Amino acid sequence: MLSAVIFIVFVALVFDFINGFHDAANSIATVVSTRVLTPLQAVVWAAFFNFVAAFGFGVHVATTVGKGVVDANVVDQWVILAGLVGAITWDMITWHWGLPTSSSHALIGGFAGAGVAKAGFGGLIAAGLVKIGVFMILAPLIGLTVGFAMMLLNMWTFRNETPGRVDRFFRRGQLVSAAAYSLGHGTNDAQKTMGIIAVLLFSTGHLGKDFYVPFWVIMAAHAALGLGTMMGGWRIVKTMGMRITKLRPIGGFSAETAGALVLIGTAVGGIPVSTTHTISGAIMGVGAIQRFSAVRWGVAGRIVWAWVVTIPAAALVAAVTWYVLKLGGA
Repeated sequence: MLSAVIFIVFVALVFDFINGFHDAANSIATVVSTRVLTPLQAVVWAAFFNFVAAFGFGVHVATTVGKGVVDANVVDQWVILAGLVGAITWDMITWHWGLPTSSSHALIGGFAGAGVAKAGFGGLIAAGLVKIGVFMILAPLIGLTVGFAMMLLNMWTFRNETPGRVDRFFRRGQLVSAAAYSLGHGTNDAQKTMGIIAVLLFSTGHLGKDFYVPFWVIMAAHAALGLGTMMGGWRIVKTMGMRITKLRPIGGFSAETAGALVLIGTAVGGIPVSTTHTISGAIMGVGAIQRFSAVRWGVAGRIVWAWVVTIPAAALVAAVTWYVLKLGGA
């Protein structure tokens, strides 16, 4: 059993690495598209703050994911492995398509799908899934609203300045806003993998009677996420930073600051929101304040459809994987 647990921990960290790779665009698309940083500088900057997020934001999201999706009596190592396979598969498909879908929702969908395959819908924890579902809708709307408001505030504050001075100011400001967003991205997304590893250790008796997240799990999850971000998912960077709307430094700063406020706030509240949905909504809000047509709503529509499909698609792959594992004698 110990060898199986070690293997599944490794698979979970592989998912975390792919999460960082897939979601690198969330942290760097705006700062790259405004040419404040080169792609290499941006991924190093984002990866550093992804890792630094391990210190200071707690593990509330990890606890929600670990204890709030599938009943603890249903969870075993095979449910977790199947859930991870579902999430990894969907992440790689959407990376190939260049769609900024949510790795978080892929993970939750995969975990839930494997739980349903084993124990039916009664094995799910309705309250936790409802909270996640509500914020699946609210996160991009809150990001859009805060992004719109932040852009409006900045435009009003600097209304008497020349465009050149505004650009110079916000090019420097984007270093701070990109760092803040990467902190929010790191604390949200790394914690989801922490929750999966912790529930694996708990369900196999390696944590004792009380559920908690060991320090080594916190460090490993943040390191894997940061390394994945270092690799960068350039297909998705193009969609996020260039295809939704054209950004200037003031817009990049506004979108990143809005995303950071939403992500850090929800992390402290233990709510596992999608970093992808949040920053996409913020970018749309920033674009919409210029004029409604500044947002390429056709591209946005494709992204929204991919969001809708993510949870059921990952759940389906995970359920099939669980049945294959069962047939294989797992």
